[in-house]
Parts: sequence; C-alpha cells; structure tokens
Amino acid sequence: MNVLVIGGGGREHALCWKIKESPKVKRIYCAPGNAGIAGIAECVDIKVDDVELLLQFAQRKQIDLTIVGPEASLVAGIVDLFESKGLKIFGPNQVAAQLEGSKVFAKEFMHRRNIPTAIYKVFDQAKDALDFLKAAQFPLVVKADGIAAGKGVYVCADLKAAQVAIDDIMVKKIFGAAGNRVVIEECLQGPEASVLAICDGRHFLVIPTAQDHKRIFDDDMGPNTGGMGTFSPNTLVNVNVLEQIINRVIEPAVRGMYQEGNPFKGVLFAGLMLTSDGPKALEFNVRFGDPETQSILPRLDSDIIDIFMATCEGRLNEVTAHWRQEACVCVVIASGGYPGKYENGFPIHGLDEIKDHETFIFHAGTKNDGGVLVTNGGRVLGVSALGQTLEAAAAKAYNAVDQIEFDHMFFRRDIASKIQREKIVKQ
Repeated sequence: MNVLVIGGGGREHALCWKIKESPKVKRIYCAPGNAGIAGIAECVDIKVDDVELLLQFAQRKQIDLTIVGPEASLVAGIVDLFESKGLKIFGPNQVAAQLEGSKVFAKEFMHRRNIPTAIYKVFDQAKDALDFLKAAQFPLVVKADGIAAGKGVYVCADLKAAQVAIDDIMVKKIFGAAGNRVVIEECLQGPEASVLAICDGRHFLVIPTAQDHKRIFDDDMGPNTGGMGTFSPNTLVNVNVLEQIINRVIEPAVRGMYQEGNPFKGVLFAGLMLTSDGPKALEFNVRFGDPETQSILPRLDSDIIDIFMATCEGRLNEVTAHWRQEACVCVVIASGGYPGKYENGFPIHGLDEIKDHETFIFHAGTKNDGGVLVTNGGRVLGVSALGQTLEAAAAKAYNAVDQIEFDHMFFRRDIASKIQREKIVKQ
C-alpha cells in the first residue's frame, strides 16, 4: 500500500520510521518532510494546511492511507475533505479537531460532559478581561483560544503578569486570530501528566504514557517550548491513576463526542494535572505529541499500520497493541536562541558515529543543503534511546547527543534524571 504522512518534524520522522517497518507498506510519501525523513520516504513540497493540494497529490499517487501529524491540517478540515472523496485518513474531522483548535470549545465540552477541569471564564474583549482580573485571586492561567504552537498559555503569579498576558494575546495579537478570545482559569496544583488514546469513534486504545519537559533550561527554568525531551513510561501514572484518568477523562470524552454527533477518530491527547482531588484535564490535543511520539513509538512492538487501518475502519476493538518493556528517553537538540530568535544553516556533524541499534535519531529542523546536512529550525534533532531502566535509556541517549555537533547547539542535561523525576512528583 501507499502511505502519505503529513508534517515535517520529529514526530513525523518517528511515524515514517515505524510505518517503514510494516511489510504491508510499499511506498511512503511525506509532505513536506525533512532531511531525515528523506532517507525513508519521498518528500513532497506541500504545506500542511494546503488541503486541496494534498488531496490532489493523494489522488494522483493512489494513496491508500494518510496519517496526519500536525493540528493545523486537522483544524483546516483535511479529514472531512479526504473522506468526502473516499480516501482513508487517520485523524479527527474538523469539528472534533476543535478540541484542540479552540480552548473555549474544549472547556465548554468538558463542562457539558462532567470532565473534571479548572474553573474558567471566557472573554472576547480585552477590557472585560482586565476588569475581571482586578478582583481575581492569583495565581491564574491565561490562554489564547486558538492554536498558538504551544506558546499561548501564560501562568500568571500576579496581576501585572496577567495584564501582560492579555496585552500580548488580545491587544498586540502576537498569536494572530488565536487571540480573539481568551480563557482565564484557576491555576491547578500538582504534577502534570499526559495520556494518549487512539480512538475510532466508539472504541479507544490507551497507549503508554510519557512525560514532557516544556521549559527550555535545566531544572524547568526559562520560557515554555514545544518540548525539550520526553521519557516513557511516566512513572507518575500508575495503574490506579491511569484507571481514574480513563474513567473520568478519556472515556467520557470519547463517549461525549460520539453522542454529540462528532465521533472522535485519531489520537486524543489529554494534558492533565494530578491534583489532590484527582486527575483534572488541562487541555486536549488531537494528534500525536511532539516529542512524546519519539519516546513512545520505539516501544511499539506491533505493526502500526494494523492499528491505523482498524481506527479508520471503526474496528479498533479487534486490535491488540504490544509494547516493549524497556524505557525510552528522547533528548531534543535545539538551535541556540530557541524558543526565541535563532539562526539556521549550520552544518551538523557526528550522526554517522552513532552505531547503537537501540538509539534512534529523529530529524525535526534539518535540510539538505547541496549534500550537506544543516540546521533548519528551532528544534533540530530528537535523540531517542531504549534501556532496561530510565537511567540506562537516558545514559544511552546522552552518549549519542555528545557525539553530535553544530554551531550554537543547545539541549537540556536533565531529561528523565532521577532528580527531575522526583521534582515532578513533588510539584
């Protein structure tokens, strides 16, 4: 079969790599892809939100299955378009994608379905939001309503910080139309966790947990990023906690979307806070996480195509996924200056020196410049490694990272460290 993967980051490289293992797959295309993906798939220069052009390509190449990586494609309605033409595609439709595309939609849905979440208010005028804040108790969280590349969330310790957030989002419009509305909500306390489930509209398959590290610097300091590294499994989410999350968040969300006429198909990514009152939902994403995927897929010991096809065909209950017992750690290597301004075009050295068969290099921001591999993004590479323990996996990942070199490269040194894991538990 011919498979099309949409996206061009580390998540999509990991997806292409796992899809390549399937004996059912004849050819893989990726739009737009990157230099690493080009080694296992044919890259196509089409933007992820150009859904009409992607449809034309899929029809021309007789694509049997399309896998959507980024939320932008889903919010743009690519699933609705492909399915209207009889093409199989993995991901939620445009309405269901609003669980990520609109914080307001998600919060109102959670309220209707009795999914535990933070108390919140919605504002579409900056003045009204600022007036509310003057009498509010802090800390509070201010969120842009729309998609903001993971950067539209402000945790505000005081009134001044919240006023800056409103100014950035609603007045300066640094996130564009995503800031037309804001959600202001209570700041939940506790460690964060993420649980992902693959859903076919009625059935769901919970996949192994992972823990992301959002802050740019060690010890969780500095601004938020798209993610500086992950580890799997997340030791915080034991059997009892996972059962609570499934019963209180995942199952009600899948059932609720079905009952409201928008069955959710694809990956439901629940971002959670493990509070003293139990798990509460912070937000939903509607696709695989990045870089969570880079620490989860190396543990998959089943044919991923079987899972994708069963999802598209509404028979996920017939499939069993098998997972390796080893832990996996992914360390993200970024360009100096990220998540702010950074330079591109620096040659990358040392990848050929990494020989370990349980260490995997997933490209995120790379390109081939006249035969030379160079940096081409904020997050450049994800280095993932399997190990019998998290400590062993981290040691292998950092051993590989230390063999890689490019100008101004930057990475955290504490991904999955024992101290970091203990800190997460104590939050």
